[in-house]
Amino acid sequence: MKETVSDLLQSALAALQSEGVLPADQAFTPQVGNTKDKAHGDYACNIALVAAKAAGYPPRQLAEALVARLPASDAVANVEIAGPGFINFFMSTASAFSVVKTVLEQGERFGHNDSGQGEKVQVEFVSANPTGPLHVGHGRGAAIGDSLCRLLEANGYDVTREFYYNDAGAQINNLALSVQARAKGLTPEDEGWPTDGYRGDYILDVANAYLARETVTADDREVTGQGDPDDLDAIREFAVAYLRREQDLDLKAFGVHFDVYFLESSLYRDGKVEATVQRLTENGYTYEKDGAVWLRTTEFGDDKDRVMRKKDGGYTYFLPDVAYHLDKWQRGFTRVINEQGADHHSTVTRVRAGLQALKAGIPEGWPDYVLHQMVTVTRSGQEVKISKRAGSYVTLRDLIDEVGRDATRFFLAARRVDSQLTFDIDLARSQTNENPVYYIQYAHARICSVLRKLAAEGVERDRNECRGDLSRLTLDEEKELANQLARFPELVANAAAQREPHHVAHYLRELAGQFHTYYNAHKVLTEDTELRDARVSLYLAVRQVLANGLALLGVNAPEEM
Repeated sequence: MKETVSDLLQSALAALQSEGVLPADQAFTPQVGNTKDKAHGDYACNIALVAAKAAGYPPRQLAEALVARLPASDAVANVEIAGPGFINFFMSTASAFSVVKTVLEQGERFGHNDSGQGEKVQVEFVSANPTGPLHVGHGRGAAIGDSLCRLLEANGYDVTREFYYNDAGAQINNLALSVQARAKGLTPEDEGWPTDGYRGDYILDVANAYLARETVTADDREVTGQGDPDDLDAIREFAVAYLRREQDLDLKAFGVHFDVYFLESSLYRDGKVEATVQRLTENGYTYEKDGAVWLRTTEFGDDKDRVMRKKDGGYTYFLPDVAYHLDKWQRGFTRVINEQGADHHSTVTRVRAGLQALKAGIPEGWPDYVLHQMVTVTRSGQEVKISKRAGSYVTLRDLIDEVGRDATRFFLAARRVDSQLTFDIDLARSQTNENPVYYIQYAHARICSVLRKLAAEGVERDRNECRGDLSRLTLDEEKELANQLARFPELVANAAAQREPHHVAHYLRELAGQFHTYYNAHKVLTEDTELRDARVSLYLAVRQVLANGLALLGVNAPEEM
């Protein structure tokens, strides 16, 4: 309905431009918003305040002129001018409930649009080092990243999900040394344990599998343990494959899949890191100092230049990141979004600076970043800090096993990404109205229960069948439900544009709350069959939007609870 109001205002603005009241060579775009207080109508617009200076009119006088030139519309019951010149629109009952038919006609496509026009977008997320089980922070990245992909697809983008494996460098060497130590019978408490070794019980699992010559498959590649505790290269290869497989299983349990798995090691193997260094040097952005090679990142907004090749000849972590992102650009991804933890904040400027120094035609500010804050897990009011298996942190699998996939995904995506998140295990397990995911899923299940009761009475109702005279829906609660349904497409568009999936979670909580209040106050299975059919149609529309919204978060919409 916002589009209807906007179109009416555009017609009025065009009329004033043709009359010379507003300049014809200036564009005016009315911003129509939902009112907070329904006593002020369903929608409001401040265009009279925005355009008053151009018209040379006081805002309220311009508002009166605009209202006088609004075309007649059955969708609008009344228009009022409030305060200094706000224009408030009260929508007719018939227009309010037209969304019910639209929802049921479009079904799973309601809320989707084609604004992306098939543009390719690559979203990189999770990208955990293959050195241990996925922790809860990785889980938050997975929930946010996958939800963002679903939102972009709902807006018509062609999305590629990518996982970047940091399978090279010091951490991988520490992993290999840790597994080797376990394979030789050492424990983390022994004097010979590697200084920076990994201490979790999972290291023993890897070592035992290697010694038993097990075969593991990761990314369609088989690696077999050689059984020799002195062959560090073989241990390294097996350990990485083993833990990649474990992470893949965790992600599968979480309902997250990737289209591309990209290995950091391939950048070295294919010469892309060296080619990047050569290009940066040829462009004049490198210099030597104190035995290291530096990149002049200050020329691109960094607060100081950065080392890209250390004294020992090894590269700092951001240099292969630059090579990796050049590869993304060369693969044709002009729009790239990286979903990462907030600890990556310092790399944003460096990677962008390195890409600009390449002079490869990459625009400033590319790629986009979504950085999420840390997660604290609590049980019985106390922080849960470690997992027996991981040894030093709470794993994603721990949460899934504790509260289930749906609650884990919803809770990890339901807060602003730049806000720290407290994951309350007790709340996530509870079957109460305080648990938002339970509250939302219960609303969906309640509607499905109504359909079963109807069927038991011999009234078969297709789930997307609009039946009954919707003009019989005259209650304020019914109109509010319909208006909430009408907000969904705009919400989906805005959540994708702002890279903020949590808006979907908040919307669903509000919709479920409105439905439960309505359900508890008004009978749907009345003897007045026409009213019953109209209310069931409204129920069905609510059910569909709940399901569509939950799908954007990767959460199930159960029919029974």
